[in-house]
Amino acid sequence: MIWESYVFRRGVEVEELWDQLFTDRKKSGKPLRLLYVTGRGFDVRANAVLAKYVERLTASGCPVEKAELLLVGFSGYNLSTELHAQTSKNEAELKAVFDAVGSSKAIVIGATAEGEDDISSTVALRRGADEVLRNISDQTDIVLDVSSLPRVAYLTILLALLAKVLPEGKNGDGLHAKGLSLQVLVAEDAALDSKISSEDPANDLTLIPGFSEALQSEAQTDEPLVWFPVLGENRLAQIVKLESSIPEWAEICPVLPHPSRNPRRGDKLLVEYESILFAKRDTPLSNILYANESHPFEAYRQLFAAMMRYRKTMSVIGGCRMVVTPLASKLITVGTALACFEMKVESAQHRSSVAIPYAEPKRYEASVQNMLESRPVISALVLTGDAYLDSSPPAPLL
Repeated sequence: MIWESYVFRRGVEVEELWDQLFTDRKKSGKPLRLLYVTGRGFDVRANAVLAKYVERLTASGCPVEKAELLLVGFSGYNLSTELHAQTSKNEAELKAVFDAVGSSKAIVIGATAEGEDDISSTVALRRGADEVLRNISDQTDIVLDVSSLPRVAYLTILLALLAKVLPEGKNGDGLHAKGLSLQVLVAEDAALDSKISSEDPANDLTLIPGFSEALQSEAQTDEPLVWFPVLGENRLAQIVKLESSIPEWAEICPVLPHPSRNPRRGDKLLVEYESILFAKRDTPLSNILYANESHPFEAYRQLFAAMMRYRKTMSVIGGCRMVVTPLASKLITVGTALACFEMKVESAQHRSSVAIPYAEPKRYEASVQNMLESRPVISALVLTGDAYLDSSPPAPLL
């Protein structure tokens, strides 16, 4: 596995990790060249993450040669007046905090040029990812904060960054990646995520760029298909849209959060999706997989291991296709992205492919009061960089 060893911290240990990374950067004699990517969204959790990151950076005394904040905005979503106002407020606060270390820049995913026809969401995501990649030059550190980014956006950006930093998976320079540190930050509150309602899913499925072959390749139409819906609350309308695109004969392996802060969360999800995944499709309960709600690398291992088992089993009949639909909370979704990335690397040498379709909602509803009262736990995943220079990187947090 690519991340057989990994660096993952939660809570107060995140700030200790940052202090160590900044100290190591300072000792190396290489000044910090930072690209910090976050969302221009209504979720206030991104503000808290950036404030803590900048606080630890300035306190460390690490020399900063250049630093840029890339705010990723979105068009085409229907938001209430209250959420629009909160989005503008968040943007102003993020820029003000980052002014202490560098400059800010905004891009908009989904915007079309004057006179240009409307573009599909898949094309818009590809353009957005390309725009993010164009901001990468000689950085020593890239930080992706997914706290206020829509699921399709951070999946697309994360997978594009991994493809650029690790084009050959773990081969070549390996996870050291010539010293370029790629870090993913998540302000996680699964209870708050379950209260943010996403409605009006688009009729046309969005396919994460680079992960569409399993559903679009005519040469693979007749191959066996395994669907992994990674379940979260209040996504029934999206599951219904997605289920209609999955052949009746497909194998379905629902993924539930376990362990979970709420021990009954998995049971409630089974009840919520019983009609579409079990009553209609006759999915056996033995097909259910479990992914750790609070540990993305464990979720990555659990899903990737299941995908590899299916690939091995079905290799005797020529291979199979795999479809992964991430609808769970942020940490599980990040782990899902890592599993899909490695599966695509594996698919280059074996006849198998993976697709990530999504029924993108056009309307979000959330209580600003709930967001302000949230006390999320910050998590940090270091995916590449000097932490992996030695054969034995820092011990994982279990």
